[in-house]
Amino acid sequence: MTHDGDMAIVVRSRGRHGPLPGPDLGVWSGYRNRSTGSPIAQDATARSRVTSMPTRVLSLRRPDRCASCGLELSAGTRAHWDATARTVTCVECLAQPAVTSTPPRLEHGTPGASTAREYERRKHNREQRVRTAHPHIGGLLLALSDEPQPTVAFQRGSRGEQATAESLAARTADGPAVLLHDRRIPGGQIDHLAIAPSGVFVIDAKDWKGAVRVETPLFGKSKLRIAGRNCTKLVDGMDRQVAAVRTALAGSDEGWPIQGVLCFTRADLPLLGTTTMRSHLLLYRKALAKRVNASGPFTLDEIEMTARRLAFAFPPA
Repeated sequence: MTHDGDMAIVVRSRGRHGPLPGPDLGVWSGYRNRSTGSPIAQDATARSRVTSMPTRVLSLRRPDRCASCGLELSAGTRAHWDATARTVTCVECLAQPAVTSTPPRLEHGTPGASTAREYERRKHNREQRVRTAHPHIGGLLLALSDEPQPTVAFQRGSRGEQATAESLAARTADGPAVLLHDRRIPGGQIDHLAIAPSGVFVIDAKDWKGAVRVETPLFGKSKLRIAGRNCTKLVDGMDRQVAAVRTALAGSDEGWPIQGVLCFTRADLPLLGTTTMRSHLLLYRKALAKRVNASGPFTLDEIEMTARRLAFAFPPA
């Protein structure tokens, strides 16, 4: 078959799904000049007809390969044909949900959740034991007796964590710091983590009463006393928590400073200066928030990335 003038169809070479592009000619129409043999470019109208072809699912007339997973598709296979990109996608890949670049939601945790659960567990077990041992007067005995001190300590601990979290949330709401609560670590938990422009704060909240002082003898180790009782075990626990966070961030390039903090909601700290023990700070909630809000070298992106790293390393307890 010939055309008017000196043009004719000499050959109609095709790629897998249509005419091959010609050098420097845009899209090749598939036709050649009969005299010169050179390829003839497709005009704009013809190109628009090609690019406007709808995408659809069809049966392949010849073998092809899925553009998404690379699966070899035989002739007759149902697949999605993209006329614009001139590619096929197998129906399995088409059925999969689209991959989104939005990061998953950061799980901040619930302040005091694990200690509240432990309090309820101990309370329930005690009630069950008393009612089983005294079926007729168990309820009366429970009403007339106080809960054991270890059980009450978990209730008080949960209240302290909630109060500290509420204070930090209110006082740091306008800043870049990210707060994580009630995180599980090997052999224990961390009440709060504050990832701030100046570093990472590892916070142990204490709803205790009494005067707080650090006793430093001439010989021997320092002791933390609260209401006259030796509470140095709190500092030992803080050592372990800071070590866990330091291990989790060991591979980070930012070199995050990690600061341990014992935060007291009702105790009486010394009026002058800032009390420290083994480099850990002993602070009220307001003073802690001030340090979390302080300026520092770390950017919003670095804070967010480190918060996600710690949230992954230490899931909610």
